[in-house]
Amino acid sequence: MATGRAFIRTDKFWFLLYGIAMAVLPLIFTNNYYVKIVIIMAINTLVVLGLNLLMGYAGQVSIGHAAFYGIGAYASAVATTKYGFSPWFGLGASVILGGIIAYVIAIPTLRLKGHYLAMATLGFAEIVHVLFLQLKNITGGTDGLFGIPSIAIAGFELDTPQKLYILVWLFLMLGLALSLNLANSRVGRALRAVHGSEIAAASVGIDTSKYKIQVFVLSAIMACIGGSMYAHMAAFVSPESFTLGMSIMLVTMVVFGGMANIWGAVVGATTLTLLEEYLKAYEDFNMVIFGVILVFAMVFMPQGLIGAGSRLLSFRKRKQEIIPDTAGEKSAAS
Repeated sequence: MATGRAFIRTDKFWFLLYGIAMAVLPLIFTNNYYVKIVIIMAINTLVVLGLNLLMGYAGQVSIGHAAFYGIGAYASAVATTKYGFSPWFGLGASVILGGIIAYVIAIPTLRLKGHYLAMATLGFAEIVHVLFLQLKNITGGTDGLFGIPSIAIAGFELDTPQKLYILVWLFLMLGLALSLNLANSRVGRALRAVHGSEIAAASVGIDTSKYKIQVFVLSAIMACIGGSMYAHMAAFVSPESFTLGMSIMLVTMVVFGGMANIWGAVVGATTLTLLEEYLKAYEDFNMVIFGVILVFAMVFMPQGLIGAGSRLLSFRKRKQEIIPDTAGEKSAAS
């Protein structure tokens, strides 16, 4: 069994390998369509990393993260198209607004547990979706908002998918580094203790309410940053992009990859983003397929792809250790 320090060294290796692989992808796929898919994949990974910290580590179920994704997108869209602020102001507004809303929502909501908490977050997502539809003067209603400007750095316009990807990649790697450090820190151990038993965690001095609120706000902010990046990539937002289906897809990515595993979030988001893009041709059936994947993963792979892969490797290692011993016994008997 690997020690904690060896585990961290392994994380550093995979972090560098993943960062390099993601950095060169736009150089391989020069077509704008494929680069946009890579951007969506990176944005989904950033959002799922935050959701995995909340669900996998702290054990708090949320079926409403599409709401924070939408709040981030609309904050950037409204600030830039309605009030003429710069995209950087829009990004900052999405982070602050999303963080404040998450804090206010977390205080009463995280007192609930299990399916009551899931229903509360689902209700919050539906309220936000209705507001996107009904506040027509601000959000544009069903028509949405057009003409969201591109982000610029020191006068350099990120006005193509290839250029914008540089910023998205930077946010993705920062989010991944933050998640890995958090998971291997004292806070990560406290979150796992809260997940295991809140009563037991509180009995050893862990402020369970504080940690649950903090990780909820952090996951919401990561979703808002993803939403803001999406708005500046698409240059258009509408309520159709932030529905219950989006929330279910995010939860499926967490479960399918492996909860309480940072690399599980990366694998789940990458795999299912590509699958979701392929299933767009089948219209509404894609949500049915995602639902089936979610049920299958929860029943047969409760630890996700990462957990299933680890069990398979352990099984093969034990088998290889047994076979030489058996061969030795047969030789001695003969």
